[in-house]
Amino acid sequence: MAGLGKVYLVGAGPGAADLITVRGARLLGEAEVVLYDALVTPEMLALCAQAELIPVGKRSGQRSTAQTVINEKLVDAAQRYQRVVRLKGGDPMLFGRADEELRALEEAGIEVEVVPGITTAVAAAAATLQPLTKRGVARSVAFFTSSTAPGEPDHPALPETDTLVQYMGGREAAATAERLLAEGRRPDLPVVVVENCSRADQRVRRLTLADLAHGLDVAHGPVLVMIGEAMGHRPHQSLDPSA
Repeated sequence: MAGLGKVYLVGAGPGAADLITVRGARLLGEAEVVLYDALVTPEMLALCAQAELIPVGKRSGQRSTAQTVINEKLVDAAQRYQRVVRLKGGDPMLFGRADEELRALEEAGIEVEVVPGITTAVAAAAATLQPLTKRGVARSVAFFTSSTAPGEPDHPALPETDTLVQYMGGREAAATAERLLAEGRRPDLPVVVVENCSRADQRVRRLTLADLAHGLDVAHGPVLVMIGEAMGHRPHQSLDPSA
């Protein structure tokens, strides 16, 4: 369809503006319009000061833009502009609802390209110096969320893996811990909780599975919970909770 623009689904990374990819930053600087998530920082948006900025944030527990409306806005933008960026927190292809947006754009005959970003689990592992895998201890990792589609159980079966990483885990983390304890996981299994990963207000907590079962403090940003033997302290690791 002649005249239609191209849409780029760009991963913003975990939060810090300098953790976006070089390609992602270049596309932001070239974009005519940017539709961005609620968790995208002002520092990131400074990279696309020349573009029209359209907030289309989706945040758990808060009023947000419906996905169908976001899809419509993307199609409309591609009909009016040649270079459209959909800026999504983390990586677009992991818990980013990319499938719905890809289908909407493809059905409208609009060319689309995905630019990957650093997903929060990897950034959190780096920020805490805590590898998600460890030879002889953990050779498998699962990323999961308790958020489900309408009609699905509230808490589907947990992955069977060495290291568990729960996205959007603030309110659901206690229920996850209770289920793991009921399945026989040991109460002192190490847990690392990262809030606002990679940002200036990042907060790290180290606790046990039994502690987690009692719930977490009220969070002021996105929370990621990492559970497993790989989260244990190394003999000479700093005792600073952020390291």
